[in-house]
Amino acid sequence: MRKIFVWIFQLKGWKMDVNLPEGYKKCVVIAAPHTSNWDFLYSLAVFFKLEIPVRFLGKKELFRWPIKSFLENLGGMAVHRQKNNRLVDDMIQLFKDHEELMLMIPAEGTRSLVKKWKTGFYHVALGANVPVLLGYLDYEKKQAGFGPLLYMTGDPIADANAIKDFYRGIQGKHPEQFDLDGLILE
Repeated sequence: MRKIFVWIFQLKGWKMDVNLPEGYKKCVVIAAPHTSNWDFLYSLAVFFKLEIPVRFLGKKELFRWPIKSFLENLGGMAVHRQKNNRLVDDMIQLFKDHEELMLMIPAEGTRSLVKKWKTGFYHVALGANVPVLLGYLDYEKKQAGFGPLLYMTGDPIADANAIKDFYRGIQGKHPEQFDLDGLILE
């Protein structure tokens, strides 16, 4: 199945710009912009092509028969998106339990335009003391890749600005649904 993801990626004319920095094997990966269902397939295709194991979060409603096993085999973990759950704490513990772990999180939380990004990735990175790897899909260039590995400082304004600086100029499939001003870390 992984080969099919890579085949579709290549068939659609996508290329990769991959220069992974030292220390990438234990990090939170932001997947942005997230404006289309295709983002999921293309993002996973990059990891599969590079033969890098990745874990990703998805809403629990997706993890049901008949595709639950399929998603789990790809690296998926179901998320219960109710308030007051312990997801951030659970993800921090997951990092503590593993020598290597790349956890891909679409920080916008949905494919639709959002006025505020989800901040779980930030709190997980800070709590687990792991860097954030900036992953991207640029539909204008048909290019996927990774930016720098950023260590969150705990200064939400400085950290948000560093992330925004990287994503400026990267175009999602539906550019009108990607709002960098929604990246406010608290």
